[in-house]
Amino acid sequence: QVQLAESGGGLVQPGGSLSLSCAASGSIRRLYRMAWYRQVPGNSRERVAVITSANRTDYSDSVRGRFAISMDSAKNTVYLQMNSLRPEDTGVYYCYGLVNGGDYWGQGSQVTVSS
Repeated sequence: QVQLAESGGGLVQPGGSLSLSCAASGSIRRLYRMAWYRQVPGNSRERVAVITSANRTDYSDSVRGRFAISMDSAKNTVYLQMNSLRPEDTGVYYCYGLVNGGDYWGQGSQVTVSS
């Protein structure tokens, strides 16, 4: 079994920065890719950033240039650095991992951008 544990998030003013981290643990044979999704009430989850085991990254148009995803393969941990935050970045952020051929999700972290 594989578990994803998130940390970080919180409340920040517009223009501020926050970071999230997600550590994968358990019986990990191969970690193919990890990603961060964002969900607001009434909407489906939106993928905002993804990183592969080859360190290839991609971002949604809404966060490109402001967010940065990175991964420490030795620690099976993915990070999301969020800069220049806007009120529309508010939501619950979920970590996703494609591990051992299966889909796994973190518990979700609230990010609120408000003055």
